[in-house]
Amino acid sequence: MSAPYTERLVAERKYHVGLTQGDVGQYVLYPGDPARTAVIAGFLDGAREVAFSREYRTFTGSVAGVPVSAVSSGMGGPSVAIGVEEMRELGVHTFLRVGTCGATQPGIKVGDLVIATGAVRTEGTGDGYVPKEFPAVADYEVVTALLEAAREAGARHHLGIIRAVDALYSDLVPDTMPDGPKLKAELEMWAKAGVVANDMESSTLFVVASVRRLRAGSLLLVVDEVGAGEIHHLDPAYMERMLKVAVGALRRLIERDAARK
Repeated sequence: MSAPYTERLVAERKYHVGLTQGDVGQYVLYPGDPARTAVIAGFLDGAREVAFSREYRTFTGSVAGVPVSAVSSGMGGPSVAIGVEEMRELGVHTFLRVGTCGATQPGIKVGDLVIATGAVRTEGTGDGYVPKEFPAVADYEVVTALLEAAREAGARHHLGIIRAVDALYSDLVPDTMPDGPKLKAELEMWAKAGVVANDMESSTLFVVASVRRLRAGSLLLVVDEVGAGEIHHLDPAYMERMLKVAVGALRRLIERDAARK
């Protein structure tokens, strides 16, 4: 007789992320770039690489004595959703995206941090879960922890609604697209509505986390300013500052979770 379905889910090595029970902590820092997980590992205690499958590269260490993992998602919503689904089956309950974004407001500069409170769903992956009317909202505990950590670090940051997209270059260089005027008008409309930045993953993360009753937040590093039309290679100090804020936020969440127990 085969094991019950829930037991098999835990026991099996997950097809895409290449992880099994015990490989990953319940708290995950979730960047896009596999190379960035090795950098994040330097901010965790005793981190070691435990898997590298497709775009998902995983290092697991600890923060405040609690297992924490850095897992890359690759680019875009589909791989974010797959990773969340497979890791939740291994017990992950908190996801913090640490990625990059393009600013949509003039006062937001390269190197600044953006803490997303929610995201406009102009990507498509979330549509496979719920209709567009369902909002993509960050978990308030994660947002609060990020704000506190950013203030403590003295990091220049912005709080607000972002927008997630599938086609990066339609945003970067709309004039080169077949329907350039429409794309430019859409970008201007979202900016007038107060959207502070664009990325490719956050709305999917928020939707899947909400549907699956998980916690998720998004901390983004600005790599493109309004009208620049290009992505900047950053001073490594900017990335280090973002990761210090992210780990500081996780530490707060871990300590508050422990206090509730």
